[in-house]
Amino acid sequence: MSRFFVEKSAVKENFIEITDQSDIRHIMKVLRLKAGDFIEVSDSEQYEYQVELNEISSEQILGKIHDKQNFSREPEIQVSLYQGIPKQGKMETIIQKAVELGIWRIIPVFMQRTVVTEKGNFKNKLVRWQKIADEAVKQCKRGRIPQIESPLYTKDVFARVMKEHDLVLFLYENEEKITIKQVLRSAAAKKESRAPLKKIALLIGPEGGFSEEEACTFQEIGASCATLGKTILRTETAGIAALAMVMYELEL
Repeated sequence: MSRFFVEKSAVKENFIEITDQSDIRHIMKVLRLKAGDFIEVSDSEQYEYQVELNEISSEQILGKIHDKQNFSREPEIQVSLYQGIPKQGKMETIIQKAVELGIWRIIPVFMQRTVVTEKGNFKNKLVRWQKIADEAVKQCKRGRIPQIESPLYTKDVFARVMKEHDLVLFLYENEEKITIKQVLRSAAAKKESRAPLKKIALLIGPEGGFSEEEACTFQEIGASCATLGKTILRTETAGIAALAMVMYELEL
């Protein structure tokens, strides 16, 4: 059953309005659905619905709500990926796989060893990246669409990352002993008497990794350093591997 996303204001007492033109075209032209067919709809915040199509036109689609449930495929923990911007099309792979694994949001970061610049069509890249996240969510049937936020510079990350998360993990190739599992279990034990770990940040360097200056600053502000294993992973692999490890330890 195909899934669509609407704003919460589009959900009424007994029916849902779909007004997005691309969704309407997809329903009418691609899926060729008719009155009486069912779709899944998410309100992008909390609930998902089974909806029977009633009225279909090029202006809007009205569907009758048959079932309403809390999100069934959204992780309880919120993992944010601060990704050093890689070259070429690697970011697209990172976004697609991270969304499938349950990422909360992705923040591209210009780091000291980032080769890509903001010149040219970077705004177009953000639009493209968000579209990839949208499509990945529909494929894996999550309840909400993770946002691809505007890029930051490392100094901006230093200023905000510790304030916004319960745990900040930066994965560093020069760390050889401390594992993600050790960091997560140690952090969870410290928070036993308080609220559990919920908001986690993963910091991943670009192709050249973190500079020594960046690594030292992350440690100085209180971020936890960990290794991803004995081998050196590519930047497009590192974030996905780290996310999978965090989800396994805290969510699954």
